[in-house]
Order: sequence, then C-alpha cells, then structure tokens
Amino acid sequence: MRGAKRSRGQLLIVAGALSAGLLAATGTAAAAGPRYTPGAPGAGDPYFPDMGNGGYDVGHYDIRLAFDPGTQAIDATTTILATATQDLSRFDLDFQGPLTISKLSVNGRNAAYTRSGAQELVITPPGGLRKGSEFVISVSYAGVPQKIDDPALGVSGWVATKDGAVALNQPIGAATYYPVNDTTDDKATYTQTITVPTGLTVLANGEPGPTTTNNGRTTFRWTMNRPMASELSMLAIGDYNVTRGTTADGLPNITAIGKSIDTKPGQGKVFNETTAQIVHWESSLYGRYPFDSTGGILADVGVGYALETQSRPVYDHRTSDVDGDLLAHELGHQWFGDSLTPVRWSDIWLNEGFATYSEWLYQEKFNNIPVQKTFAQTYAGEKDWSGKVADPGRDHIFDDLVYNRGAMALQALRMKIGDQSFFQMLTQWPTVNRYGNVSTRQFIEFVERLTHRDLGSFFQTWLYQPGKPAL
Repeated sequence: MRGAKRSRGQLLIVAGALSAGLLAATGTAAAAGPRYTPGAPGAGDPYFPDMGNGGYDVGHYDIRLAFDPGTQAIDATTTILATATQDLSRFDLDFQGPLTISKLSVNGRNAAYTRSGAQELVITPPGGLRKGSEFVISVSYAGVPQKIDDPALGVSGWVATKDGAVALNQPIGAATYYPVNDTTDDKATYTQTITVPTGLTVLANGEPGPTTTNNGRTTFRWTMNRPMASELSMLAIGDYNVTRGTTADGLPNITAIGKSIDTKPGQGKVFNETTAQIVHWESSLYGRYPFDSTGGILADVGVGYALETQSRPVYDHRTSDVDGDLLAHELGHQWFGDSLTPVRWSDIWLNEGFATYSEWLYQEKFNNIPVQKTFAQTYAGEKDWSGKVADPGRDHIFDDLVYNRGAMALQALRMKIGDQSFFQMLTQWPTVNRYGNVSTRQFIEFVERLTHRDLGSFFQTWLYQPGKPAL
C-alpha cells in the first residue's frame, strides 16, 4: 500500500533481492570479459613521435645474432619479456630497415604482424593480453642492417666497419638490428649472444659470459643486469686488442683498442689505467659507480663522435691516443644519462650538461685549470645564445646549447647555492634516482628541497629563457 512502512524483515528481503541483482549484473559484466584495445604506436615524445610504443613495459631483451663479415648480413632471433600495462588487443615494436622476418610468436604461438611507416612492427597475438600479465615475444629475422644518417643528428644504428660492425644507437638506431620498444623511459636488462668467425672479437654492454668455439665460429655472451635504455645498448665486432684490469675499488675494467689503430706500444695499458683512474675519481664525486663493470672501446668507426654506451663507452678514433677530457665526459655519463636517463629528449641537457661539467672538473683536478676559468672563457666565447637549454628542439639535441650552456648553468648554480650544497647535489641527485628516469622539473624541485630555496627565477633564466644571462 502507498505510504505504508516496511518492517525490518521486509527491508532485509528487499536488500537481499537487490544484492542478488547486483551480483547477477556483476557476473554478467565479468562474463563479458575485458575490453582489449591496441597499444599506442608511439611513446609520446614530441621530438620523436614514432619512437617507442604504449601498452606494455619491457623487462628483458635476449638478442641472439650471427654475423657474416663477408656479406655484412645477420641472422638473429630477439626474444622479449614484457608486461602488459593495459588489456592489449595488439601492440607495436620498433623495427626498421630491410631485415626480413621469418617467424614471429607471442607466448609460443604464431602471431599475425604487419610492418608500416618508417619503423612500426604491428603485432596481433592469437588472443588478448590481460593487463598485468607477462608475455614473451620472439622474432626471427635476417638481412643486412642499414645505418641511419639523419641530416641533423648524424649516423646511428648498425654501422659497417672495415673489420666488422659497431652498433651505436643514440638517439634512433637500436631498431636497425633488433625489434625494440625504442624509448628512453622503458629500460630493460639485456643478454646478447653473438656468433662470429673465429678470430674476431665481440664486445658489448655489461659482463662477459663464457666464450665457445665450434666449426670455425666463436660465440660471445654479454649480460647487462642493470636497467638500460635502448639508445645506450651497444655491439662492437672486429679485430680488437682487449685489456682487462680493475679499478681501485675492485670494479672489473674491460677496455679494447681496434688493431688497425693500436700502433703505439703500451696504449692498451694507458687506456685501461686512465679509465680506471677517472671512474674511481668520479665515484668520489657522484657516488658509487652504478654498474657492475666499466671500460671503453677505441675504434675507427667513422661516425665522428664518442658515445656513452652503458658501462662501456665507444670512442671513434683514428689513433690510439687517449684523451682524458673525453673519457671524463663519457664516463661521467654513466651516472648522468645512463643510470639517470631523461624521460623525454627535451631534457637531454641533464645528460650533456653534467657530462661537460665532468670535463671541467677533470681539467681542474688533473690539469690545474679552475672550473671558474673554463666557465668564464666559455661564457665569453659563446656566439649563439638563442634557444632553450631545457627544450632545444629535435634537431638541436647535440648542439653547444645543450653541452656548453648546460654546463654553464651548473656552474652558475654552484655560484648561486655555494660549494657545499652544490657538491651534495652532485652526489645525491644520481644516488636518489639511480636507474630511473628524470626530468628538468624533477631536478629543479630536488635542488630547491636540498637548499630550502626558491630558485624558480634562476632556472627560468638559465634553462628556459633564450638570450645571454647576466652574471
């Protein structure tokens, strides 16, 4: 009847009925299953919108590759362990060039795939992948990898040399020889198992495993057990003289010089010992070295630059001469750029400014040239003050704007906050954020917390405002 009150028993009966209805509705929804959607074909970096992908996170790459120096061809299988970050109907990897895929599977089952654009490998697994689930992708492929020669950014990727090949992947080269989620903010561990004709040597990131020889072919194994961005992965195949040692802290130190340029007796020892000395000294400034071994490779690659490939930088040289400044720069990157990696390429000054400042500190420590003198000379000699240090633009990520003005910003910060706070920052910033991804905004907030000061105006002037800052 309208207006009548229900008893407590009647309310319980109604509640039970409603509950049963809700349970039935929930069951119906559950029966419908998750809504699977495609992962994004890019990672969202405005400088490189096609690089990287969405919908999953890579945990490990296992690259197994055989190289024929006669044809420059590779025959490879890359296996990827990943975790879905959404309910995936399909997803992309970055993979470019003329390499031909012979087999592709997801969780051991053949998967459909297409290739589109410059580097999209679009994979549709046999069934949807639930958010939070781990899955395994295996791609077998072969062919002759082709390097990238970008008009603004230079050569990257798989580079053929007179005696083999070297892979240098910053910023967009990794996908020239293995399928990859090629973005700075999806770090992973790596295993690289490389087979070459006996007599050639293979060097890569991380720690060496056992080497085996069979039927005129030798297989080298290297493992990087710390998170690594794809742009920092590396391979060097060729004729090398390898030197092994340790730093003063007992860290394994593996260096190599290409035989074609190793013409001055004793340079292998000099290179190894100088590397060890600089790593030990930089550890006193920046905190514990972030990887399980160190080293470097001097080789005639022909790219015109050195690169901070993780744990083992590569230096493009025509001679075996060792440049302490350059070593200080690339080894400084092991903290700034490798262990700490920018989330976006616009923040690359966090790599190059700190690495250039490492050169300035090296000059002061070993050559008695004060940092302030180097700063003053750089400040007076800089001709172009246009552009923003913390947002240089895609084609300018390797300009003086990023390197020299980035280092000048750090010295200006040192003058602003004092030596005690500045050197605390040099140690604490890479220690607190070890193996992570960082941004300029995070750096500013970190320094402000450390110093208990509002430095917004200072950073706006030095990092975001074009023009020559007043001292």
